[in-house]
Amino acid sequence: MENPTKKLAGKVALVTGAGRGLGRAYALHLARLGADVVVNDISMQAHQEYGEELNADAVTEEVEALGVRSLGIECDATDCDQVAAMFAEIEGTFGRLDILVNNAGGSLRGNERSAASDAPEGDFRYIMDVNLMDTILCCQAAAPIMKRQGSGKIVNIGSQAGMQAQIGGRGAPYSVSKAAVIQYTRLLAAELGPYGIHVNCMSPGWILSSRAIAQGRASAETRARLEPQIALGRLGVPEDCARVLEFLVTDLSDYVTGQCITVCGGYVLF
Repeated sequence: MENPTKKLAGKVALVTGAGRGLGRAYALHLARLGADVVVNDISMQAHQEYGEELNADAVTEEVEALGVRSLGIECDATDCDQVAAMFAEIEGTFGRLDILVNNAGGSLRGNERSAASDAPEGDFRYIMDVNLMDTILCCQAAAPIMKRQGSGKIVNIGSQAGMQAQIGGRGAPYSVSKAAVIQYTRLLAAELGPYGIHVNCMSPGWILSSRAIAQGRASAETRARLEPQIALGRLGVPEDCARVLEFLVTDLSDYVTGQCITVCGGYVLF
C-alpha cells in the first residue's frame, strides 16, 4: 500500500537556490514527501553567508538523511550554458524531472538606491537576471523533459513585492522582476497546459529566512512595524511557504495552473 505521507515517492525535484534559507526548506520538505531532490546553488556552502546552521555539512546530506537520493549541483542559474549542463546532468542521473522550483534570486541590491525613477541601470539589469532570467532559463530547460514525460509541476517563486508597490516607489528593480516572474508564469502555463504540465507561482511575504534575520527582520523594532500590517499578526517562517509548495507540487493542485498564491499572512489583500 502506498505510504500517504510519501506523496512524491518516485518523483525527482530540482530546487534552485537551495543551499540555504527558503530553498533549503523547500528541498527538505520535498524530501520528507519522498522525492529525490537536486539541490542547486551557486555554492553548496551558501548557508555560511548568513550563519544558517545545518544538520549536516551540506543540504544534500540533510536530504539523504531523510531516506531519498540527492544530487548537489553548483551552477549559476543566470548562465545559459551552465543551466543546460545542469539539466543534462539531472536527466542523465535520474532519467526524469517531475518538479522544478525556481527559488534562486532575491532582493540583492540596496534599498537606498532602488527608487523607480533613478535606480541604476546596472541594478535593474542584475536584479532582472537573478530573479527573472534564471527562472526563464530553467523553465526553458525543463520544458522539453516534461513534455516528453507528459507531466510536470513547475513552481516559480515570486514575491509580495511583485503584487503591490512599495510606498515611495522603493524596491523598484526587485518588484518589477518579481512581477515579471508572475506574468511569465501565466504565459508558460497557457503554453504547457496541453502537455500535462502545471505552472504556478508562489509569492512569499515577510518571511523569517536566514538572510532576512541577518538583515534585522526578527528585531523587535521591525516586528513592531510589520506585524500590525499583517492580518494574521505574525511574520512567516520558511515552513509556511513549504506547506503551500506541497499543495502546488502534489495531486492536490491537479486542476490549478497559471495561478499566483501569495503566502503573506494577509499582508496583501486584494
